[in-house]
Amino acid sequence: MKHGAPKSPLQLMYRVYKYVLPEVEHLLDGWTRRAEAIPDRELRTQALASIASKKFHCQGGAVYAAASLNNRHVLTPLIVALQTISDYLDNLCDRSTSLDPDDFRLLHQSMLDAVDLDATPRDYYALRREHDDGGYLLALVETCRGSIAQLPSYLQVKRQVIDLVGLYADLQVHKHIRKDLREPRLLKWWEEKRHSYPHLQWNEFAAATGSTLGMFMLFLAAAHTGLQQKDADMIRDAYFPHVCGLHILLDYLIDQEEDRQGGDLNFCNYYVNQSEMVNRIGNIVQNAREDVRVLPAAPFHRMVIEGLLALYLSDPKVRKQRDVKRISRQLMRKSPLTRVFFWLNSVYIRAKQYRLSVG
Repeated sequence: MKHGAPKSPLQLMYRVYKYVLPEVEHLLDGWTRRAEAIPDRELRTQALASIASKKFHCQGGAVYAAASLNNRHVLTPLIVALQTISDYLDNLCDRSTSLDPDDFRLLHQSMLDAVDLDATPRDYYALRREHDDGGYLLALVETCRGSIAQLPSYLQVKRQVIDLVGLYADLQVHKHIRKDLREPRLLKWWEEKRHSYPHLQWNEFAAATGSTLGMFMLFLAAAHTGLQQKDADMIRDAYFPHVCGLHILLDYLIDQEEDRQGGDLNFCNYYVNQSEMVNRIGNIVQNAREDVRVLPAAPFHRMVIEGLLALYLSDPKVRKQRDVKRISRQLMRKSPLTRVFFWLNSVYIRAKQYRLSVG
């Protein structure tokens, strides 16, 4: 069996069906059992809801473990645990009983501690009313740390991973505070960063910081010996901001109605009109494709980009929103066969999981 990155869509989807989906399912079953035992009702509710509604985040992220089958026993638990922290905290902040930025900052310190073996884990709930999670969040943090300790080249990627997690934490703080303060905080943040990304709009930079894909790609690279510091810098720049930005803009695109109802900030609402949105996302797709050409196993990373478009644009939420459906059709127009192949597989996987959930 070849264990390098898959070179074709068929090879990738074979690994997804044979390894990724069942192994992620097994790991999430374990985290679900842990979540069911959380003593605090609110924390238990949000932990279980984040796993149930955002499972596809872990499934998509674990594709990076499919690129190195020999290392998937380390990569899959790491990716699932870090993504589960991300999704759990997102739920806690989105539906929060608090609007305290210090509370949100302390919660997200768990992600920073999860990727920094020199850090000392702490009480991440110290600034909020709900405290007793029965050790759930700490167990997720320790799972990440245990996996990272097994990555031979982690020291070479540590700085870039911490940088991306830090940006992610900054975003979560800024976007979940009191509604009248969110945009001013985000715009002030953008003023500090815009010199590095002058071709982006502020909402596109903010979206890019919300992605975990750059972190997962750096984990994949760190699973191999002989990685150089310059390789880690190249990977970070190949993924951030365009691949990461595409990931989260697509996520926001399909969540527009849901965010309107929940009163949540949505970065796709800051385009002047639908035409600008389609053009800007289309440009980010092209930039992402260009960026990953410098990476080893470039065909795999191109498949990730096509897979992102297929995964999000095939989501059932698209059909329920007329404007989003129209935008989806425009983005899917003249799609390469790879994207169409992943689109069909995404539809099939969702339908199969739905049948299992109701059966």
